[in-house]
Amino acid sequence: MSASGGSKAIVAALAANLGIAVTKIVAWAFSGSSSMLAEGVHSLADSGNQLLLLLGGRKSRKDADTAHPFGYGRERYVYAFVVSIILFSIGGVFSLYEGVQKLQDPHPLEVPWLPIVVLLVAMGLESFSLRTAMKESNLLRGEQTWVQFVRHAKAPELPVVLLEDVAALAGLVFAFLGVGLTIITDEPIWDAIGTLFIGVLLVLVAIVLGVETKSLLVGEGAGRTDAAKIERAILSGPETRRIIHLKTLYLGPDELLVAAKVAFDAEIRFSDVAAGIDAVEARIREAVPIARTIYLEPDVFIDPSRRELPTDEIVIKGSE
Repeated sequence: MSASGGSKAIVAALAANLGIAVTKIVAWAFSGSSSMLAEGVHSLADSGNQLLLLLGGRKSRKDADTAHPFGYGRERYVYAFVVSIILFSIGGVFSLYEGVQKLQDPHPLEVPWLPIVVLLVAMGLESFSLRTAMKESNLLRGEQTWVQFVRHAKAPELPVVLLEDVAALAGLVFAFLGVGLTIITDEPIWDAIGTLFIGVLLVLVAIVLGVETKSLLVGEGAGRTDAAKIERAILSGPETRRIIHLKTLYLGPDELLVAAKVAFDAEIRFSDVAAGIDAVEARIREAVPIARTIYLEPDVFIDPSRRELPTDEIVIKGSE
């Protein structure tokens, strides 16, 4: 993911959510709608999410040091994990609590038209934020479905913003239905039910994001396409004979570690081995530009057809 593309989607979501949060909380203060309060907390949580994603992106650009020789690229994963678990869960648990409270102590809405107006405006702003996130994601998604993109993207920002915006729009629909049915039926229970649906939605999104981000924190290797490109780059020149083993690891969304043991001819000089390794590294970086850290271990390749048997295994024909 390009840093500019991710930042553009985050900033668009942050601007939308801050404005929406203020209007929702004002609408709750005048109307007493628990759905509006839940949605206001939801938007505040989303705003915190975006600030954390921006902070994680900034910290990930720190130079490598003695304590972190491979750099700070995984800071982005850490902050995305915090977003998915803590802030989403806070928003979800609060919404569930508020919904239960409204069920136990229902009260009619005051100024009922105000929440409807605010929700309609919020839907427009959230749609703009989602459109921006989808536009930036399409630059990287390729032929993947949206589910595949969210599950396999190595840069966490765009999937997080996408799921936030989808959850926000779904939450607005729940709130709109809850408030609308409350106005039509004059039964506050619908407002409470809408609040509970918002809470369940946020908790589910938190679980999905937590699981996907945890996998990145634990450490994922290159996908099949990039792994195949790396293998072809190693074997496409005259220097190498085979790959004995190959391991890759994402040090961050934009940096891939490549480590491989590669077989060379036994007869070549050490200087030729060194030159061959340099050539292989150059081909790997050309094929997969994010492969910035590469370690190649040369090994000896012995052609089985030319291998000489040990002296004690030589059998002279006719000597038995």
